[in-house]
Amino acid sequence: MTDVQDDDLPAHVQTYRSFNKLVLFAILFIMLLLSCMALGLVGSSGFFALVLGIGGAVALLIAFAVL
Repeated sequence: MTDVQDDDLPAHVQTYRSFNKLVLFAILFIMLLLSCMALGLVGSSGFFALVLGIGGAVALLIAFAVL
């Protein structure tokens, strides 16, 4: 009925999980970027927003590299 073999299932699951990690990373990075922009522009805390943005980006990269 289907063209997918039983051997293909682990590869598909791995691809699905990798794609989910990529989407989660993108969403979290966009949220971090927008919150830092709001903090820097509206909150008038430019230095704190810069430190939070750089630190948050590094933390996200490390977290997703380790996991």
